[in-house]
Amino acid sequence: MSEDEQPKKTGIELAREALAQARADAAKRQSVPGQRRRNTRVTPRDPKRSRSDPQAFGATIKKLLADRGWEEKAAVGGVFGNWAGIVGPELAAHTSPGAFEGGELVVNCDSPAWAQQVRLLAGQLVKRLNQELGDNTVTRVKVVGPQTPRKPGQWRVR
Repeated sequence: MSEDEQPKKTGIELAREALAQARADAAKRQSVPGQRRRNTRVTPRDPKRSRSDPQAFGATIKKLLADRGWEEKAAVGGVFGNWAGIVGPELAAHTSPGAFEGGELVVNCDSPAWAQQVRLLAGQLVKRLNQELGDNTVTRVKVVGPQTPRKPGQWRVR
């Protein structure tokens, strides 16, 4: 067997390597896999419920998003995934959401005519997006037309 040919690793060997890597990463972060972080927050407990009781999935995900500060990012991701449902199929056929940062949504259009149409609808689009995402999440819509270079003199009348 040459140096280039290494035997295939089994699932157990791969799992051991992954665990070793996770432990090394945890050591860098100064935490140990499997150990729970101490909860410093005081939360009222329902005497009828134990921490080991199953939790509702939706509520748990919402709590995780809130704890990590990912609520807005998750909502914006939902808008990107459901663009046609939010703006309608005709507008979605000619536009797509590009980026979202600091309350500004960039909308890419496939033609200058559609870019102008979206500019005219920007106020309504902001209202509709804020209905989906929550008040004042989107403050501005920036419309970007097609990025095709124009040849000099292409539209010049002689």
